[in-house]
Amino acid sequence: MRLPQTRDLFIREFDFPAHRDTVIEGVGDVELDAMYGDPETIAEVLSRTDQAEFDSVDELYDALITFVGEQYIGRKFYDDRGMNPETDEEVSF
Repeated sequence: MRLPQTRDLFIREFDFPAHRDTVIEGVGDVELDAMYGDPETIAEVLSRTDQAEFDSVDELYDALITFVGEQYIGRKFYDDRGMNPETDEEVSF
């Protein structure tokens, strides 16, 4: 499942507030498609947070997005800015 689709899944499956254990029990085995590397399950991601209860779907989705692994990050260390060697000023391309 793609990360943005999880928000709709959470809306369909849970009433809020929802306990982390309830979420893991209900949809924890759902694999999240990773752009780079191996996928993770929702349970693996949520096991990284100490938050025991989510007051809203947005809070749950934000926790998921916050704790996904680096295989979900786009181009690491990408910066579209550079330095102008003549002036040592930052430039945008």
